[in-house]
Amino acid sequence: MTERAARHVGRSATSLQVGPSACHWRDGELLIEVDERASPLPRRVQGTIRVQAPSTCTYVASLDPRGRHRWGPIAPCSRVEVDLQAPALRWSGHAYVDSNEGDEPITEPFDTWDWMRALLPDGSCAVAYDIRLRDGSPGPLIGRRFGLDGSHEPLALPPRQALSRTAWGIGRHLRAELDASNGEDGADGHLIGTPAQVMRTLEDTPFYARSLVRTRLGGHTVLAMHETLDARRFAAPWVQALLPFRMPRRG
Repeated sequence: MTERAARHVGRSATSLQVGPSACHWRDGELLIEVDERASPLPRRVQGTIRVQAPSTCTYVASLDPRGRHRWGPIAPCSRVEVDLQAPALRWSGHAYVDSNEGDEPITEPFDTWDWMRALLPDGSCAVAYDIRLRDGSPGPLIGRRFGLDGSHEPLALPPRQALSRTAWGIGRHLRAELDASNGEDGADGHLIGTPAQVMRTLEDTPFYARSLVRTRLGGHTVLAMHETLDARRFAAPWVQALLPFRMPRRG
């Protein structure tokens, strides 16, 4: 995650080079070659990441009313193999590859967004985007289910739930069903369901959080990858002053 000048970036129809790191599409596989130095602790991060994509997807959705920001999953139902030499780490599992692009800074239209991706029992995956615009009003609410063959269909999303705040005080939300099977009778005679639960916060920054969440979706209990972006916090001068310490700039 090093920001580099244009002269250190190159691309073709099947590859992208950013400094010493690169991505290549080859026969249904995305090969990512990582050669970076971590920050603020300057240690080497080097190795390869292979994403096997049985199919790709062409679905694209607008994230704002004017269509100036767009999101699309490229390979939503994939497998990944990670082989790092520095630090010495190896693992494999299910994976997800998507793309975000915009014609203006994300601070222009957005207040916050919450995104979630969950693997379903049949191998398909569910993705939810819950957006709040800069004026505080609800933005687009996107729910899609993606199949192993690249197909996709609308996904009805349940009510919005609040999750625990992060250590930096960011509010997190997600769309989740209550599990009434573990509930008890409430005072009004209705079942009290089990809410979604943050199992682990993987990344906690002043403006962004990525978490592993146990929740229910489509009638299934799932472990979901969840992220929250606070665009107002990102625009704060003190946050902007911190960014170069985590994302160094070269050239």
